[in-house]
Amino acid sequence: MDPSKIKPIQNFLCRIIDDDIKNHYLENRIWSGTPGDAIFQESANKIDPAKIRTRFPPEPNGYLHIGHAKSICLNFGLAEQYNGSCHLRFDDTNPTKEEQEYVDSIINAVEWLGFSFIENDKRNLYFASDYFDYMYDFARALIISENAYVDEQTSEQIKNTRGSLTETGINSPWRNRPYKESLELFENMKNGRYKDGQLVLRAKIDMASPNINMRDPVMYRIKHVPHHRTSNKWCIYPMYNWAHPIEDALEGITHSICTLEFEDIRPLYDWFLSKLKELGKLREPLPKQYEFAKLKLSHVVTSKRKLLQLVKEGFVEGWDDPRMPTLLGLKRRGYTPNSIKLFCNKISVSKSESIIDYSLLEQSLREDLDPIAPRAICIIDPIKLIITNYPDNIKENCYAPINPHDKEAGTRELIFEKEIWIERDDFQEIPYEKYYRLFPGNIVRLKYAYIIKCTGFLKNEKGEVIEVYAEYIHDTKSGSPGSNKIKVKNTITWLSTSQTQSVVVNLYDRLFVDPEPDSGNKDFLKLINKNSKKTTKALLEPNCFIRNTTNWQFERLGYFALDYKESQNNCYVLNRVVTLKDSWSI
Repeated sequence: MDPSKIKPIQNFLCRIIDDDIKNHYLENRIWSGTPGDAIFQESANKIDPAKIRTRFPPEPNGYLHIGHAKSICLNFGLAEQYNGSCHLRFDDTNPTKEEQEYVDSIINAVEWLGFSFIENDKRNLYFASDYFDYMYDFARALIISENAYVDEQTSEQIKNTRGSLTETGINSPWRNRPYKESLELFENMKNGRYKDGQLVLRAKIDMASPNINMRDPVMYRIKHVPHHRTSNKWCIYPMYNWAHPIEDALEGITHSICTLEFEDIRPLYDWFLSKLKELGKLREPLPKQYEFAKLKLSHVVTSKRKLLQLVKEGFVEGWDDPRMPTLLGLKRRGYTPNSIKLFCNKISVSKSESIIDYSLLEQSLREDLDPIAPRAICIIDPIKLIITNYPDNIKENCYAPINPHDKEAGTRELIFEKEIWIERDDFQEIPYEKYYRLFPGNIVRLKYAYIIKCTGFLKNEKGEVIEVYAEYIHDTKSGSPGSNKIKVKNTITWLSTSQTQSVVVNLYDRLFVDPEPDSGNKDFLKLINKNSKKTTKALLEPNCFIRNTTNWQFERLGYFALDYKESQNNCYVLNRVVTLKDSWSI
């Protein structure tokens, strides 16, 4: 599918942006081209060329999954739609879990989806750690203005005095300590004079607030842990809720789009920005935070802890296992960037949480590939069919379209001869009700070739059918004047025994049998689909690999993608991405 045909769907965020534009809220914003505070931006005094600025801010502590794709498509998509710019920013404020490996994989995933964070030949690629100096300076400003203080309570004491939804919190005994004392302690925290957890910096807001997030939240904690980018420069690290609004403001973000769990934190986001503006550290217009419901997809888990457990305990073969919901896994399975964009465009962007059925993701792949994927015939479970009345040593050409939607793509050539392969389940010795394929006495069409009539079969000593016999009917070849003279109820695929290529195919299915393996108190490991992967040898129509593609529609079987080529056996390994129809529908 042409990416230009994936049109963005209007949602509540579009209405917000439209109103901002209509009310001139976004006009005359200053952006130097580099993140910075009010003084830095004002010194450049350049009007921002971007109509809006959004950001995708992952924490580099794991691999992106399909849920992240929704946020990527939303943030980058809105920027494209409104002639704006979207930043890729890593929220690397927790050095205990973050690694460069994840940074690299996230950059690759965003670029694989086809999104760019380049603006005027410069990458809008940023890290929270780029702003640690700003954050420290801003924290000192809050301390001096008596809007923050150093607390000596333990984390447990802070938790126990925070209160509940029905009880107000209790002020820390250190809440009203002189600002100069907090300032000195904070500097000593930075200089490594205290142990982990010994002191914290808290914002001084309101311990009686009905919003627990406003009850003097922690801004900094001590962690004597090297950072993957700043090494040992820092031993205090900002909490996300302190860092997040500052990062947005320094980057000139106009619309900070988060998932719903951040809705209750929005007042804190606004409080920090407002205080820093009053102190002259930031300038208007300040970023605004908006929330939407995250993607919940049936038959998958997206918890990083649970995904890690699947990998470490060997239930899957790695982060790029084609059954995983990671973008690495989806890419390896054969999902295309367009199919994921199309899927994200179909699902609603709202504040209402709902579970999206996995079949919508599969259908998006079908819609993307159906108009463009070359066709081929693959026989997964072959059984020999002998055309008893066809001449020996004669081979005849049959022609099939490379893609029926694209006549200019041309045709592919199949060889018809006396002995051919068909799928084993295309023959039944005793047919069940409404079975219209091959059985003794029945007629079917061999696709692109002749109509045949089944005349018999041969069994081995185990009672297994090993050969099927049929006679072809003259003058019924597809495309010939007599091809329609006999009506048949079914058509089956086939391959010549002398015209096949041996391949290995992985038949993938959903990893979990339960549509909500992540819900309630379920043991998700007991809900794993034992048939989520089947590997078998198959026979493939030759010449598939000479075309410039890695995705095909194998007729009657589904969409397949090239996984890799075994160097030792010179054999191609293919993955089934999805079947032609939803096999899970009731």
